Amino acid sequence: MNKTHVIATACLLLGLAGTGQVWAQAPATATPPPTGPVRPPAPLAMPSDEQSYRRETVYGINFNTQGGLIGGASVRVATVLDERWLRFWSLEGVSFKNPKEESVTNPYTGGTFKLYKANYAFALRPSIGIQRILFRKAADAGVQVNGLLSAGPSIGLLMPYYISYDYTAAQNNAFGPNDNIIDEAYDPVKHAQQVFIYDRAPIFSGISQLKVVPGAHVRGALSFEYGRYRDAVAGAEVGFLLEVYTKELLMLNPPAPADVNSLNRQFFPSVYLTLYLGHRS
Repeated sequence: MNKTHVIATACLLLGLAGTGQVWAQAPATATPPPTGPVRPPAPLAMPSDEQSYRRETVYGINFNTQGGLIGGASVRVATVLDERWLRFWSLEGVSFKNPKEESVTNPYTGGTFKLYKANYAFALRPSIGIQRILFRKAADAGVQVNGLLSAGPSIGLLMPYYISYDYTAAQNNAFGPNDNIIDEAYDPVKHAQQVFIYDRAPIFSGISQLKVVPGAHVRGALSFEYGRYRDAVAGAEVGFLLEVYTKELLMLNPPAPADVNSLNRQFFPSVYLTLYLGHRS
């Protein structure tokens, strides 16, 4: 065998070895390409903002047409039922102001008191209700609008209005340095000489004589909620409230022949605004 035959034989053996290695690496069977339409991959499940909390607690300051500058305060705790509905209980405490109250200033002492005022009037309103999300805000911005409806009992509280009366000056018809000034419930007949009403007494002077008047209330409202964070709540609630008591809340009691019934009521419709802050968990 000459040199040419040796080289040709070696090349043939190398070619056969390479072909065998390729066959060894090739898969036994090949998967045919898909013949139908290609479906896009399913999107990853994202956490639901609606289900990210189960409980909501808010605290508010109330302004209403039956109260003074600040009507009262409230707390509301809501439980999520589903993506749109919540169930809640609330407790609100407010004070009443009779629109016919008249403030009088003593020209000698500088003290002030409410003419013919018989009682301070307050109300505690426990209630249960439902809340529906009407327009949902984005997770971290925007405004959410909720509708609320609730009802419950009203606990009217009447606390006697106390004044400081100068009995020594009333007896001597003149003020002196050692006058006997007594805090007692205001009686327009007994304290008819208004010039000797030194001043009004501290507001809780008559708390031991507190009287309870039962009643009931119902309310409807819209709340406008803004929160930068998912677990924070801030907003305003605007609504109306209808409230009735078993008898008139005696706040003014002028002497006869004045009509006491025309000055006091047992039915209290009102419009209110509550500003609130709270949190979710």
